[in-house]
Amino acid sequence: MAAAPGLDAPPEGSAAEVELRLYAELQDFLPADRRGGPVRRPHRPHQTVKDLIEAVGVPHSEVELVVVEGEVVDFSHRPAAGDRIAVYPAFRRLDLGPLPRLHPPWPEQPRFAADVHLGRLARLLRLLGFDVRWANDLDDDELAAVAEAEGRVVLTADRGLLKRNQVVHGVFVRPGDAVEQAVEVLRRLDLGGRLAPFTRCLVCGGELDEVPKAAVLDRLEPLTRRHHDRFRRCGGCDRIYWPGSHHERLAATVAEVRARLGGSPGGSGAGG
Repeated sequence: MAAAPGLDAPPEGSAAEVELRLYAELQDFLPADRRGGPVRRPHRPHQTVKDLIEAVGVPHSEVELVVVEGEVVDFSHRPAAGDRIAVYPAFRRLDLGPLPRLHPPWPEQPRFAADVHLGRLARLLRLLGFDVRWANDLDDDELAAVAEAEGRVVLTADRGLLKRNQVVHGVFVRPGDAVEQAVEVLRRLDLGGRLAPFTRCLVCGGELDEVPKAAVLDRLEPLTRRHHDRFRRCGGCDRIYWPGSHHERLAATVAEVRARLGGSPGGSGAGG
């Protein structure tokens, strides 16, 4: 059987190699039969630890700490033949103190940019109150440029996109339904306490503001005028929201996310 791409290694015991050991969820980036132990790579003097880590399939955005022979290093470090490299995933709740950081600090309230395949996740994160850029015609080049220009966290299942130098912060989104994916993203970034349901437009992500019924009366269908009095308007696309017939379904989704995160069920605000 041919070796997995990026995991070729010299003969056992060769001096011209380095050893990488991936910890916690970084193991998920390896083929199933290569998990749980060290990965050997040929030693090439020009390669940095970033080159070696990405060569085995781990995007740099997923890595928070690299230790070579007991010393914390940055991505530009060039290991020597025989070096042992320990690679740790991004920590959100652990204070690394004075240790050198591989990335700029994560924003307290991240804004996201989701790739074209994550439309359902983008909509759900908007429902939960997060600023998410997503469009069905936004290609990878544009997405990376937007993330860089606006300081957004890239959400994608494309390892290649996360390996781009433009991407400072990113999250590799694993397969699953939108609720599973949202819970994983929120847990990893420790954002369970930052939910603000029904405060953003589900279509464009703009913020919703309370608006008097009289100000939107001419835009309402007769039954909506008769049965609803609370309205919000999107500051981005001018769409009108109210607690319509599907509000209970959306509220149930919010409650499910909260429950999986360990918070109290329910949500606040109104949505249409």
